[in-house]
Amino acid sequence: MGDAPGVQITEGKASITLGFEDGSFGTILYLANGASSFPKERVEVFAAGRVLQLDNFRKLKGYGWPGFSKLNLWRQDKGQNACTAAFLRAVETGIPAIPIEEILEVARVTIDVAVQLRKQ
Repeated sequence: MGDAPGVQITEGKASITLGFEDGSFGTILYLANGASSFPKERVEVFAAGRVLQLDNFRKLKGYGWPGFSKLNLWRQDKGQNACTAAFLRAVETGIPAIPIEEILEVARVTIDVAVQLRKQ
């Protein structure tokens, strides 16, 4: 978020908004300057008048979802096991787990964002 007097590392905080073909958008807030007691990773999804809020991949709260309000997991699941299983399936079957176009697009956008952040 740019240089600030007395702050040597400025890449520890960023706000990134991504637009998608269907008109939706996503905002990523990367903030390394908060309290350590606050959940490290938080995902919020707003869709069709409803909200899902995931804290540290352990606590999921739903707002406006009939029959669902919350789910607590005993341990954190960031999906590494599922990712590994999908990779192995792809190797075994020859069918990519993720289309190459999506992988290349994510790589391109990630590099573009890094370049833009370093310019600030």
